[in-house]
This record gives sequence, C-alpha cells and structure tokens, in this order.
Amino acid sequence: MKNLFFLLAMAVAIPGPSLAANDEVVKPLKTVIASVRYGRDLAALKYFATAEQGRLLLGDDWAKGTEVQKKEFVDRFDILFAKIAFPKVRQDFEHLETVLYDQPKVTGDTAEVGSTIVILHPLKKQEIKLKYQMLKDKGAWKVVDVKMLGDSMLQGIREDQIAPILKQGGWNKLLELMRVKEKELSNIPLK
Repeated sequence: MKNLFFLLAMAVAIPGPSLAANDEVVKPLKTVIASVRYGRDLAALKYFATAEQGRLLLGDDWAKGTEVQKKEFVDRFDILFAKIAFPKVRQDFEHLETVLYDQPKVTGDTAEVGSTIVILHPLKKQEIKLKYQMLKDKGAWKVVDVKMLGDSMLQGIREDQIAPILKQGGWNKLLELMRVKEKELSNIPLK
C-alpha cells in the first residue's frame, strides 16, 4: 500500500507535458475498458483502428480486396468482434478491481502500452498482463492489437480463422461466412 501511495505521488510530480502525452495514449484504453464493462459496445468500437486491423488480419490478401470488400470486412469484423468477445470480457469485468497502465512507448504514430488488469473473483485474485498496440489515426489514438502472454489477438484470429477461409475461397468466401455468422448472432444487441 505504501508503494502505491509513492507511485501516485510520483505521478502527480511528473511535469505537465509528459503526463498529458501519457494520458492522450492511455485515455482511449480506459474508455474501451469502461465501455465494454458497462455494455456500451458501440462506444468501445470507436477506439479501434479497424482499417489497420483489417490489413493485419488479411495480410497480403488485403491488397487483393476491392474497396467495397474492405469496407464490408471492417464493418462486419467490428460487429462480430463486439458480439463474440465483449460479452466474455464483460463477464470478467464484473469483478474488475483496477487497471494499472505502464508508461506508453511512443514511436511516431504508433505506441505500445502495457497494463495489468486486476480481477477479484470470489475465490481468487487474478492479474492479467496485456500489451496494447496503438495507432494515431486522424489525431486520435486507437487500439490495433492486444497481446496476452506474448500472443497477438489478431494473429490468433488470422491463423485460426481467416487464413484457412481465404485459402479455401478468398474474399468472397470470407465475407459470405461473416454474413452468416452475423445473422446467427443477430439476437445479441449492440448498444
């Protein structure tokens, strides 16, 4: 507890510009976590760099898509991601105690921010360490990817789901399956 007070005192003592730069990068993460926690999924989605996520998820195949296909992919991926991932995360966030953020490592328009999420489940305390890959997009910082235990969320989705579909039937098959999945999840509202 004494160390926590020392850290808080040091944070207050940091000169204005450093603290402001830190806040500028971390604030979108705080907004995403709060939005997901309290069921404001559409608000959370505004803080994701969706076009960049599309480029990473599809790799070399991104360039093979038309602008219409890319837009549809990004729009559907957002919806599917929110409907599949956010309810699972929200369940853990019911027991959220705190989130501690590391000092962002900023390089131009990209940044990496580490965090420790402390969850107090009824039977045990759990600390989850995450690293967020951020991108400054039109003047605002947005989440590109999240790594847990060194594993990239986007890379996992790409390797396990998207790459096999693209190999099987390209863009058309991918978008067709995304439409089907979105229809299956149509009973899950996004607020």
